[in-house]
Amino acid sequence: MATAVYAGTFDPVTYGHLDIIKRAGQVFDRLIIATTESHSKNPMFSLAERMDLLRQSVDEIDGNIQVESFTGLLVDFARRKEASVLVRGLRAAGDFDYEFQMAMMNRALAPEIETSFFVTNPSYMFVSSSLIREIAAAGGPLDEFVTPLVRDAIISRLG
Repeated sequence: MATAVYAGTFDPVTYGHLDIIKRAGQVFDRLIIATTESHSKNPMFSLAERMDLLRQSVDEIDGNIQVESFTGLLVDFARRKEASVLVRGLRAAGDFDYEFQMAMMNRALAPEIETSFFVTNPSYMFVSSSLIREIAAAGGPLDEFVTPLVRDAIISRLG
């Protein structure tokens, strides 16, 4: 049984993230969506809020998908969960350099764990959580980028 971990801040979870989750959920027997505290990114939502939004967002996706949080190194979390694959999403060429570097570091730390890259749907290749937060702060439309649940949570947060 192949278990994969798709980790990220998911602040907030976007249609781009959900695209990767749906497709990875079809490839792997079990997919764990993992998020962690991210003080350096100054998140809009707390860890508990992000986990709740993720759980509700993936609720309707077919597959054995779980949402969990972790602390420490991702490869250590993956080992504890007996995962053999880390899922990473690629939007544009700029993502590749960073993701390749992370994949090589993870391989050095845990050679038994592979990294699998999923190229996002072209419709979402420009969507990032940080851009969503900027658009929301400026009062822009969010419906093309996030689910109604997430849109409402963002609007509520911004007041």
